[in-house]
Amino acid sequence: MVQITYTDAKGTARTVNGEVGSTVMETAIKNSIPGIDAECGGACSCATCHVYVDEAFLPLVGAPEQAEEDMLDFAFDVRKNSRLSCQIKVTEALEGLRVTTPTKQG
Repeated sequence: MVQITYTDAKGTARTVNGEVGSTVMETAIKNSIPGIDAECGGACSCATCHVYVDEAFLPLVGAPEQAEEDMLDFAFDVRKNSRLSCQIKVTEALEGLRVTTPTKQG
């Protein structure tokens, strides 16, 4: 298991355990994390699992692929550290990952 901390737009942090091989979005849904809507269920066809990845973890999660970048066009308040959580696989290297949800989802 890998610890992931989700912080909402109001600053409330929730730390949960994510299963290696799942996604950051699946972990959020499984743990009832508010602010992750995941309307498409992880198919990268919406932007309702948008998160801001803590700068320290950007090299570990990598850059978004083209399909994800296209979907981020529909997200609210996109930043350089924006990612769709359905596209981030949980790996042991992500131990301690910190993400923040935007004030609203696209």
